[in-house]
Amino acid sequence: MSGLRRALWALAAVGLVMLVSQVILIPEAEWAGDDAIWITLDVVIGSGFVGVGLFAWYRRPDNRVGALMVATGFAWLLGVYGLTDPPLLFTVGNLFTSLFVATAIHLLLAFPSGRLRSRFDRWLVGTSYAICTLGFLPVMLTFDPAVEGSGAPDNLLLVDADNGFARGWIDGLDVVGIVFLSLVVARLIHHWRGASPPLRRVITPVFLAGGMLMVLLAALLFVALFDLSERIQENGFYVALIPFGLVPYLFLASLARARMVRGGAVGELVATIGSSAPVDDLRDALARALNDPSLELAYWLDDASAYVDATGRTVEIPTGGGAKAVSDVRLEGRRVASLIHDSQLLDDPELIEAVGAAAALALQRERLDAELRAKVEALRESRARLLRVGLAERRRLERDLHDGAQQRLVSLALDMRMARAAIDDDPERARRLLDGAGAELERALEELRELARGIHPAVLSDRGLDPAVEALAGRAPLPVEVERKLGERVAEPIELAAYFVVAEALTNVVKYAAASRASVRLERENGNLLVEVADDGVGGADPDRGTGLRGLADRISVLGGRLDVASPPGEGTTVSARLPCE
Repeated sequence: MSGLRRALWALAAVGLVMLVSQVILIPEAEWAGDDAIWITLDVVIGSGFVGVGLFAWYRRPDNRVGALMVATGFAWLLGVYGLTDPPLLFTVGNLFTSLFVATAIHLLLAFPSGRLRSRFDRWLVGTSYAICTLGFLPVMLTFDPAVEGSGAPDNLLLVDADNGFARGWIDGLDVVGIVFLSLVVARLIHHWRGASPPLRRVITPVFLAGGMLMVLLAALLFVALFDLSERIQENGFYVALIPFGLVPYLFLASLARARMVRGGAVGELVATIGSSAPVDDLRDALARALNDPSLELAYWLDDASAYVDATGRTVEIPTGGGAKAVSDVRLEGRRVASLIHDSQLLDDPELIEAVGAAAALALQRERLDAELRAKVEALRESRARLLRVGLAERRRLERDLHDGAQQRLVSLALDMRMARAAIDDDPERARRLLDGAGAELERALEELRELARGIHPAVLSDRGLDPAVEALAGRAPLPVEVERKLGERVAEPIELAAYFVVAEALTNVVKYAAASRASVRLERENGNLLVEVADDGVGGADPDRGTGLRGLADRISVLGGRLDVASPPGEGTTVSARLPCE
């Protein structure tokens, strides 16, 4: 900011030097006339635009309005040199005599954000600059003040004197100027109609003054084009400069009024929030303070890294440009909520900041209520999913028992009966049947062990989580390294949940990851059990598309924990669970 301050002081010094030099030089140019009027206009308009512009630039360096005001002030001062005697200053001043009109158009169409809003506005401003600079070059190359006999200084850019051509060219510029000034007025009306009520309070005075300037200048060009009255042209120009000179002062007045309106809105909001009566709808109070009926509130949940509404349901935050914008509300440096509001309110960031600061504590209370509702809603949904998963798991167990061990036991019973029938007549056949029955019994027992291990592994109950995870790693068909172990026992529900996280993650690695290796890590961290399974596979896993990880997430959430899946495409997958164990 110190560099900006020095630059602004330097610009102020340059502006002061230009203004003082013109106050000295204008009275010396006897051919120009109206010295007192021009000196007054010079001081009021030049110092107004430069001074107010520098203030606005320093106050909001990110907004170009201040810089455009300074540019308009300097363009005005540059054009006034056309009323002085030094030939160089006279020539430069007359070349850029209308440049202030182009900068004023730029300022008005960009007000109050400092940004041109459409491609048409950018074209309009760019063409205005070209007309007010290059458009006057043919005039300066052909106009000879000596022919007029006015006593004006020499035109240093004169190449071939042809004042008739110069006047004809100026007539053409008058026609183009009338069209462009009319377009600017139409664009100002369009911008005003599209503005929100709070924004209209800020732009109306400036747009009225700027629109009046454009209308009066267009009228003067019309009078000059048809050479209706030289006196009307001269006096009308002075009249047109009145609204032009008022623009910076109206801007200051709009800032003061916006500050008063902002203070009133914030005061009303504070009174509403702090009243003894409960605030039934904080959103309505904030909407009134911002004068934005479309306002929405989104409360930030750190644990879920998501936004929810007052009922606890997830809210999608708009991104990028558009009719809606998002402004964060923070309390003691922590994000509490976000205001989803009309994007035009971004032109008054101090109002949003003041309203957010005034409502931060109330929003924190609402956020806690929303967080509780979100947890209740998540618990309800997880219970419903767990019920569905439990029913599906029960059907799977029934199917596995029926299709697996039960079928084998039925087959075993048949073999035993056949062996008993053949034991007297065909002992050899009976022996083969008994041998087959023994093998069938072994397979049935193995299937029952696998089934029991899927329900509740015995090694977990008997020896703890570390050996159970080692057993899972050993049975996996790819290298699995247990990088870190827990080294102690924790509560049985926590151990069981951690075990199934590892089991489900390794199962997914084998089925889908196309990985060459995997790793498992178990450790205690800040009173939590951290379980992490990582692989070097193809990535791209989405827990919302499968029931395995989603069911694990529900089981872990019931225990007060959290499951996260990081799976960027082509960079492997990391499944991590954090379970409270204290």
